[in-house]
Formats: sequence, structure tokens, C-alpha cells
Amino acid sequence: MAKKKTETISLIDTFSEFKETKNIDRTTMVGVLEESFRSVIAKIFGSDENFDVIVNPDKGDFEIYRNREVVADDELEDENSQIALSAAQQIDPDYEVGEEVSEEINFAKFGRRAILTLRQTLASKILELEHDALYNKYKDRVGQIIAAEVYQTWKSETLLVDDENNELLLPKSQQIPRDFFHKGDTIRAVIDRVDNTNGNPKIYLSRTSPEFLRRLLEAEIPEITDGLIQVRRIARIPGERAKIAVESYDDRIDPVGACVGVKGARIHGIVRELNNENIDVINFTNNQQLLIQRALSPAEVSSIHLDEENRKADVYLRPEEVSLAIGKGGMNIKLASMLTEYTIDVYRDVPGEAQEEDDIYLDEFADEIDQWVIDAIKGIGLETAKDVLNAPREMLIEKADLEEDTVDDVLQVLRSEFEEEEGQA
Repeated sequence: MAKKKTETISLIDTFSEFKETKNIDRTTMVGVLEESFRSVIAKIFGSDENFDVIVNPDKGDFEIYRNREVVADDELEDENSQIALSAAQQIDPDYEVGEEVSEEINFAKFGRRAILTLRQTLASKILELEHDALYNKYKDRVGQIIAAEVYQTWKSETLLVDDENNELLLPKSQQIPRDFFHKGDTIRAVIDRVDNTNGNPKIYLSRTSPEFLRRLLEAEIPEITDGLIQVRRIARIPGERAKIAVESYDDRIDPVGACVGVKGARIHGIVRELNNENIDVINFTNNQQLLIQRALSPAEVSSIHLDEENRKADVYLRPEEVSLAIGKGGMNIKLASMLTEYTIDVYRDVPGEAQEEDDIYLDEFADEIDQWVIDAIKGIGLETAKDVLNAPREMLIEKADLEEDTVDDVLQVLRSEFEEEEGQA
């Protein structure tokens, strides 16, 4: 008796667990339960075709009926689909050959193995349904912002849970450098991608994606939400600095002013969300020269020479503007290149400086400068000695990836060459 009671409790627990399963509607629940029972019945009897399974998940109970045809005792061939007349008349004396007997089956009598099989089958189907529900929930939401709770942080990623306790992953590479999370924190991120390898969906988030900044702007600035202002381009160095180009087709709206707000009030909330990532806002234009000029702000550009075919721009500035154009660690020029989609090189433009015809190709200095250094400098588009001397020292270090001492030695060699020529003249 104790064993039967234990098996019954086990079945009740199975229903209870299933009823608490998230994201599964009642119709699906009934179907899965019935399918699971039929799967176990087929294993026991060889077929489930002559069985009726009635499931009531709301009450946590079920009924199983086996339907068999009454045959003469000496004609019994299949005990699963047929029942001998004498056995049928033990159930009800009025049964006759040819009638159908519908007999209720006590599933618990099948034993612990059948119940264990049922639980395993249900668990597998529940997991499959949960995976399908999770994938369907997020597959069309890539690019949307979500708020989720931090559950656990590891070295390579942070695990978050949404309002339905679904697991979401925020890789370390998609976190802003100064991000630091505690368990229970609620953070915002953009849904970056949804993988469904082998039917096991994983939802990946990002806080470094330009799309995250775009969605924050849409959430904080009503004119963007309403479509009065468009965010045309975004360039980010996460946690450090960003540049965005905005445009409005309504002449009454100043898109830059609307985005920044009075005393920066509108943009400050976004800056805080991005761990004090500075945000520059400029007016977008299809005039590439003007766009590059604006993108290099706060530097003032003297002139620009474009190579549109190769998407390159040579920008000339007064010497005192060069460091502003390049920015700390080359950040300003890098963001400007990302925003405009042009490779930008900056040069000093000295007013009144004579444009001398005599110049020397870098390869002529191979006896004084290592060839690999010459190749590195030529690799960023500088072919002659005066190209190098007119280029900012910071650009040579940053873009040619040379040590400061190496750059200084090169500059000294090149300056000496022209000083000698002037002395001889």
C-alpha cells in the first residue's frame, strides 16, 4: 500500500511541476501530457491506438481507458485490442461478443519504472518547449533594449535573468570597460544576437554596440522617437567617447540642440548610462568634405583633399589644430574615420610656407633608416621625406605603430637631410 501511495504522490508531483512551467499555454500542456502518457503506454502494450487519454492539468489528474473488442474465449489473439468474453462478463455480465469494452487503467499499477519513464519523457518535452518559447520570444527582438537582473558574474561573461526568469548572457567583450555589476542589479543592454544551435537557444546582450547608443537616444529624446530627428551614423569607443550624426527634415528643429538639450540635460542621462562616455553630436550632411570637417570637431580644418574612389581624405590644419584633430590617443581622428567611413590623414598647413619642388622618396634613406620602418611609414600613405615631416608625430606613432624613439630618429634623419641642403645652398 505504501508503495502505491508513493507512486501516486510521484504522479501528482509530476503534474505540479508541469503546471508551474513558464511560457506554455494550456492547450499545449494538455497535448504534451497526453503525448507523454501515450509514449509510455506504447512501450508497455506495444501500441497506444486503442487507448483514450483524458488529461485535466487544472486539477492535476488524468484518466486512461483501454478499449477492447469482446471475442469468444477460443478466438482471443491480441490481448491488447481484444478481451475474452468470460473476462468481459466479469466486468459486466451483459457484455456480448462483438461489443467494445472500455476499461479504466490505473497508471500507478504499471510500477515505478513506468512513472519514471513518464517523468523523464515529460522533462524532455518541457525542456524542448521552454527552448522553443525562449527562442520565439527573442528571435525577432534583436536590436531592442531590455532591462534584466544580474544573477551571476564570471570572468568571461555575466548571467542575467529577464522578468520570466529566462537566462541572458552579457559577454565581457560586450561590456563597457568600467562596467561593474552586483548580484541583483538591474541593467540595460541591447539584444545583440540569438543563437539556436542544436535547439538550445542562447540570448546574447551588448552594451558596447552602436545600436545600444541608438536605442538609448530613441528612448531619451522624443524628437527621435517621433521621427522628427534621424540618427544617421554612430561611432563609438565604448566607455570613452562617441560621435553621432543627426539630421532633421523639419527646418524648425535644431537636431543637435534637441539631442543635447539645455545645458546638456538630455544627453547627460545617456552619458551616465554609458559610464561617462563623452558624446559629440554633429549635423549630418551628404557633403563628404563638410561631414569630415564636422567630424573632426573641435579642430578647425583648413582644407581637405578627397580620394572618393579609395575613401581617403587628406586633411590640412594649422599646427595648433593638429593635436585637437587627432585627440588623446588618436581617439578623435579614429572616431571621425569611423563616422565618415573615410581613412583620414592629417597634415600641418603652415601659412606662407613655400611649396618646394625638391623632395626625396623615403627609399633613398635605406642606408640610414631600417627598411621595415620605411615600409611601415609608406603603409600609411607617406611616400616622401616631406610627407613625413609634414605629418603629425602622433600620427606616425599611432597609425604606423612605431615606438616614439623610432619616430624621433626618423624625423631627425629627414630634418638633417634638408638642413644640409640649406647649408650647401
